[in-house]
Amino acid sequence: MKVTISDIAKAANVAKSTVSKVLNDSPKISQETKQKVREIMKQMNYTPSSIATGLARQSSCNIGLLVDMSKESEFLNQFFYNIIGGIESVIAPLKYELTISNVQHNSPEGHFLNRLVFSKRVDGIIANNSVLTEELSEALNQLEFPYISIGEIMTPGSWVDFDNETGGNMLTEHLIEQGYSKTAFIGGQQQEKIYTHRLGGYLNALQQADLTVPQPWIINCKAEEHDSYHAALELLQREERPDSVVCMNSYVAFGVLQAAKALGIDVPSELGIAAFDDYPLSRYTTPPLTSLNIDTFKLGVSSGQLLMERIRGNDAPHKHLLLEPELIPRESTMRTRFSGATS
Repeated sequence: MKVTISDIAKAANVAKSTVSKVLNDSPKISQETKQKVREIMKQMNYTPSSIATGLARQSSCNIGLLVDMSKESEFLNQFFYNIIGGIESVIAPLKYELTISNVQHNSPEGHFLNRLVFSKRVDGIIANNSVLTEELSEALNQLEFPYISIGEIMTPGSWVDFDNETGGNMLTEHLIEQGYSKTAFIGGQQQEKIYTHRLGGYLNALQQADLTVPQPWIINCKAEEHDSYHAALELLQREERPDSVVCMNSYVAFGVLQAAKALGIDVPSELGIAAFDDYPLSRYTTPPLTSLNIDTFKLGVSSGQLLMERIRGNDAPHKHLLLEPELIPRESTMRTRFSGATS
């Protein structure tokens, strides 16, 4: 079995990053530690990977932002360009360039590992967690190549995300404070981590208030206007219906709003509607929608900062950063007088 950096690190009782620095003769490592690690390498007949060593030595002053061009929703929206702006605001003053690249999962020749990593065209990678599969994360970890996931990942690695569970809790607590007690949840798919966290916050707020809802009031559907409209239309015509809805995003909320209008249900006196994501419809609907502001520019800034930390000191521990959303109360939930912002 081939001896790896991990084997050497374990035998020497040092971090993998220390072994990597010894391979590159880093001045940050003491001569005593270098001698100890090199002796163990000799004893274990370790042959360093030329790829990993080369990656550690060469800088391109370039950052790769990975997108999956087969998923238009990932790059044809305002959030994507806000993230780009946030990353650029961090790396540009440090004389780094940003390269946007298609991940190309199904093309071995064009795969980003070959085009960007092995070719040393970038010093680090930023990608959404829908792009960074467990397999890809493990491959980058094995190469000790710096990367940041936008969105939580299960494999060891650094990531930044919004606290979606707290967001679900905030929206539901707000509805309860406004006098609503029968709150449904519409939108999202069960296998999506973001859905799981948002739903978890909603359920936690209900539990804290000693409230329960029928299971049929938690509706999975595509998080877009058409499906949510039909889901809400069916839900709001039941004999037992909710008096409020937490929506997976503003598109879902718009569908729910249209269903309420079609059924002659007044918002907010008969139905409160609150949603994740403030863009692009929330402040312009009738009535304007209560929503969570998720600052995607800040998401880009944070991912850029975390990546530069890893590039400049690859022995830095992995970090998990959760950003706090901001509640923006508007007329769609204003059953009682509210003193907060109404922008």
